[in-house]
Amino acid sequence: MAEVLYVEPVVRFCAVISQDDQVRSEAIERLSQHWGVITNQSAPLPFVAGGYYAASMGDGLRKVLVALGDPLDAGSMADWKLWTNDVELEFAKKYPQQPRPLNLDPGYITQAKLVLATTKDRDHRVYLRDGIFGEITLTYTAKRWIHHRWTYPDYRIDEVAKFATECRNSLRAFLKRSTGFRQRDTN
Repeated sequence: MAEVLYVEPVVRFCAVISQDDQVRSEAIERLSQHWGVITNQSAPLPFVAGGYYAASMGDGLRKVLVALGDPLDAGSMADWKLWTNDVELEFAKKYPQQPRPLNLDPGYITQAKLVLATTKDRDHRVYLRDGIFGEITLTYTAKRWIHHRWTYPDYRIDEVAKFATECRNSLRAFLKRSTGFRQRDTN
């Protein structure tokens, strides 16, 4: 029988995408109220999606990556995505001049990978539950972040790698302070 090993906690983050600075700021505040203190935040980054979101969100989209709260178990990532979907609907009602004023993409960072939650099924995604899938978007190998053939263009940029590295370093520091760093669960 295979032995179940300790699973390290993760850094939860969310990509906050909008063309409106005020919408992004309000969404970040809402995330912080629900998930805890902001531990890392990127500057507004260009959001390149090949026109996929233009009809519903407009042009000139910007993305801010925000890490929130203490490291936690990744097993509830589907809940994170379902909650952010609800927040998007609330913002659509609050800002009706745009069909989709806000896009929230939660995920997590481990020592080895950056994972995104999504509602879209593809060959490289694993089903979690309730219509939510997980995608390993970046992999940390040979002291750098590597993208894959399916990695979105906006996750291939240096600023995302910098954000992911800062989150990874915070996680490693947390794990070294705790009893969980590369340890088996003895309970």
